[in-house]
Amino acid sequence: MLLTGKEDLRVIKTIEAIKQSFEALICEKDYEKITVTELCERARINKKTFYHYYPTLDDLLSEMQAELTEGFINKVKDYTLPDDLEKVNREFFLFSASRGPAYERITTIGNYSYVRGRMISKVMHATWDKSEKFKKLDPFKQSILISYVNSVTLDVYRQWTDSGRKIPVEEIIGICNQLVLSGTEGFFERN
Repeated sequence: MLLTGKEDLRVIKTIEAIKQSFEALICEKDYEKITVTELCERARINKKTFYHYYPTLDDLLSEMQAELTEGFINKVKDYTLPDDLEKVNREFFLFSASRGPAYERITTIGNYSYVRGRMISKVMHATWDKSEKFKKLDPFKQSILISYVNSVTLDVYRQWTDSGRKIPVEEIIGICNQLVLSGTEGFFERN
């Protein structure tokens, strides 16, 4: 349930407890192994309360995914791609680094690829689909370009988090942008 700020304090606390418990469980185990019973025990609510707000765990996960996606889209909505790709990548790393372990797990663990895929799809439609340069490419080349940018950026982020963030965020942003931009500039020069 998306909170508007006009809800009763008890409702706000319940929703926050559900979301915090869910994020903690995501950090501990694969999504498929999380149960409503376990979530309710951790949130200290009964199942009826959970089902009052969320018909299924999938609905809770979808809401979480939507909130994260919208948060990132709001950061990059005024950028134009591919011209501002360096800025978009910077925002991705800064946004991702500030989201916490549940987001990190969703972004880097294979079991959450379907959630990550939906997030990427929404971001791509909100960013690349506005690009006139991108629209001039045939659909196959669009797909290759998106795959390349996503793969490199996510893999660099995954390696950075797996290493325990051994280097500063600004340094990893520079490395990622060097790799991604070198490839995309050549791609657009040939088309």
